[in-house]
This record gives sequence, C-alpha cells and structure tokens, in this order.
Amino acid sequence: MGKVIIAGILGVILGATGPYYLFMGSYSVVPWGLVALGLGFWCARRQALYAGAVYGFCLSFSFMVAGYSGTQSLLSRFPFFALLGLFGAVCGIAQSATGYFLKVQYRTPRRSHT
Repeated sequence: MGKVIIAGILGVILGATGPYYLFMGSYSVVPWGLVALGLGFWCARRQALYAGAVYGFCLSFSFMVAGYSGTQSLLSRFPFFALLGLFGAVCGIAQSATGYFLKVQYRTPRRSHT
C-alpha cells in the first residue's frame, strides 16, 4: 500500500509541475513514462497495476488542474478532468505493467544453494 501512495504523490508532483516544462513539446511526456516504467519495475505484479492506475490518474488530473486557465470555474471542469484522469489511469497501468514484465523478463535467476 505504501508504494501505491508514493505513486500517487509522484503523479501529483509531476502533474502539477507539468505546465512549467511544456516548452519541451511532446518530449515532456518522456519523464512521465519513465516513472511509470520504474514503478512497474519496483512493485510486485498486482501492486504494479494499482500503482500505475493511481499514478496515471493523479498525474493527468493534477496536470489538468494546474494548467487550467479558462474562464469557467475550475470546479465546473472537475468531471471532465476526472474523465481524462481515467484515461491517464489506463495509460499508467499499461506503462507500469510493461515495467513489471521487463523486470520479470530480464531478472537474473537466483542461484540455488544445494
């Protein structure tokens, strides 16, 4: 559970600071993907999926909230931001699952002491 909470905190931090490095263009999503891969590599199987979902949702939602500069109230945009957050959760699951499967694929086998 602690790793999932850390994933959410990382998502909020990266999402809230996202509008400040948009000058990088489409390369600004590279750190987001690398963190999701790292979460999958760090977590166990099921925990990687939960952490990826929480990370992706928090990242997307906080990015939208931090970058919002419209004329409508921010509260009126929360349902739309939450919907985009669900898309971010799906992307986070995909990236963290990829990180987990890379860990499983390239892990060195342990020696048995016989």
